[in-house]
Amino acid sequence: MSDAPRVYIIVLTFNQRNVTLDCLQSLSASDYANQQIIVVDNGSVDGTENSVRSAYPQCIYLQNGANLGYAEGNNVGLRYALAHGADYLLILNNDTRVAPDMVSQLLRAAQARPHNGFVGPLVYHFDEPTVIQSAGGLRTADWRFYHRGQNQDDTGQYQNIETVEWLCGCGILARRAVLENIGLIDPAFFIYSEEVDWCVRARAAGYENIFVPAAHLWHKGVQRDYQPSPRVTYLSARNELLLLQKHRVGWRALTKTWLRHLRTLSSWSIRPRWKHKKTHRDALARGLFDFVRGHFGAPPF
Repeated sequence: MSDAPRVYIIVLTFNQRNVTLDCLQSLSASDYANQQIIVVDNGSVDGTENSVRSAYPQCIYLQNGANLGYAEGNNVGLRYALAHGADYLLILNNDTRVAPDMVSQLLRAAQARPHNGFVGPLVYHFDEPTVIQSAGGLRTADWRFYHRGQNQDDTGQYQNIETVEWLCGCGILARRAVLENIGLIDPAFFIYSEEVDWCVRARAAGYENIFVPAAHLWHKGVQRDYQPSPRVTYLSARNELLLLQKHRVGWRALTKTWLRHLRTLSSWSIRPRWKHKKTHRDALARGLFDFVRGHFGAPPF
């Protein structure tokens, strides 16, 4: 087993002690032995650090002391893993549970395809364990990104390892050579669209992003009836435009995206039926304004 690739698993947390402990408990049942878990803490004050250190002393614990966001928080773990000899690096959301063979299934697929950029599992809703959340991601001609199979019952419709445009950031594996080539996660995104940017960069560098249906993960963070907060509305709009600008998608796609957001903003402002969307309207307006003025990174609220 000493010749097996060394996999570092980065689990980012922020004030979610019990959720994080549940994730680590599922990882403790992993059938892949040559792995090292890094817990990266974005400044929790709920006792997460003491609980994790007590229950899982074998984990490396990195304390950031402040909320650096998904992007830069995970970068802290990625840098540590790269500096300590990781062959493969797995970013795993703390609000997930993994199948015992998930790591080995992802690794097997990655090793069989030398031109892969990122490798990801079949993601299910945690509260509906046979309902798909993501079977890899695709992109429309006007640069809108979506999850394959979202909210479908798993009837075996996804059985083959396939190349996809992008992978859900709740569980994504990379070879160290890929990260040494394309770089880490762009902290300008803070959170949302950062994994899409990462995957687009990998494809632009000539790599393939691989979906592995035999690898299973259950994600708590997004349910079928998920209702985003105004903060998510802000970040989603701002970061979508940032993504399109960064990859120079052309004026048609960028114009269509701007018009879509402006129509939404107008509807939420004028139509009485959307009066309950006032906080979302304000968040969307602020997101568009901050994109124009180049304000990225941590959101203002």
